[in-house]
Amino acid sequence: MIPWLMDATRSWQGNTRLYWALQIFDQTSFRVLAAALLAFAIVILAGRPVIGWLRRKKIGDAGLSDSAALAVAARSKGNTPTMGGILIVGAIVFSTLLLGDLSNFYLQLGVVVTLWLAVLGGFDDWLKLTAASRKTGSRQGLYSWEKLVFQLGLGLLIGVFAYAHGLPEGDATSLSHVLTLPFQKTYEPGTGAVSAGLVYLPKSLYIVMSILMIAGMSNAANISDGMDGLCAGISVAVGIGLVVLITIAGWQQAAQSLLVPYVVQSGELAVLAGALVGACLGFLWYNCAPASVFMGDTGSLALGGTIGYLALIVRQEVLVLVMCMVFLFEIFSVVLQVGYFKSTGGKRIFKCAPYHHHLHLSGWTEQQVVARFWIISILLVVVALASIKVR
Repeated sequence: MIPWLMDATRSWQGNTRLYWALQIFDQTSFRVLAAALLAFAIVILAGRPVIGWLRRKKIGDAGLSDSAALAVAARSKGNTPTMGGILIVGAIVFSTLLLGDLSNFYLQLGVVVTLWLAVLGGFDDWLKLTAASRKTGSRQGLYSWEKLVFQLGLGLLIGVFAYAHGLPEGDATSLSHVLTLPFQKTYEPGTGAVSAGLVYLPKSLYIVMSILMIAGMSNAANISDGMDGLCAGISVAVGIGLVVLITIAGWQQAAQSLLVPYVVQSGELAVLAGALVGACLGFLWYNCAPASVFMGDTGSLALGGTIGYLALIVRQEVLVLVMCMVFLFEIFSVVLQVGYFKSTGGKRIFKCAPYHHHLHLSGWTEQQVVARFWIISILLVVVALASIKVR
């Protein structure tokens, strides 16, 4: 909104000599930081009223668990409201719409991804956790296949539109369709010429990549949201890494210097990533142990899907997967546990899945699990960013 207003009133600003005071909004880097601060402030200021409203609506944790031990451990959290993801998503969307360039197609798609998955998660939370749902004995939330249909459908639509918006194969000014491999030189050092032998994804494979990143990351973040501050804290670390990757991808000189893909118009997505970081930091104020509120599927589905979308657009899926390795291992532990349980007639690999519950039941405190997973995620972000220089 503000960039649009800046463009619409530029001549007036010059006549009134106000441009010297407003020109800072022309700088993307300032708007990224402003979006982070604004999203943080929104969550902090709106947190108590929203949490109070959720309590009055009795939107609390149902306390369901596949493990008797976990069910006992979770009793103390039974009255903690969930669906706090509306704080995160509301702050992200408001900050992005205010400080982002709304004419940017990639930013428009990013807002669609965030809202789509937040609504999907919110509907699931509402069915599972409202008092009315529990009293009537209706089903606990959406079925897995129902959520997956909407996630896959979103990935399909985003893949189609994002591919069509990208510049065609072989265009030297953008590499929006290139397959980025580890340690690959996208440009020739010193010349800035596009390297020979790059693999350009055809439309079908680009769409498959979109579906896997958006649906996969959405579910991975959702599975990881099981302890106070776990998902939000990891999302902060990954979000900071994404701000760096997006800034490089949207700045042609930096992309060519670091030999990574330059994607035209992608730099504006850093505003969305900055808002994500700020909103998650603000949410941690209320979500750190002992949590006053849980984000629920409303927040976790939106966070994971948005992270996957940002990785797709800047063509850095591999690096973002490295950053999100904790998320990925969490969902992989569930797949392993379920598969092994079915194939062996009831045996288990872990005491409980996802893996953070296994560690908790093995003697780690919840705070130890969360803090150590944060540390691992920060180190993974550092490793991923450092690998950019290894070409």
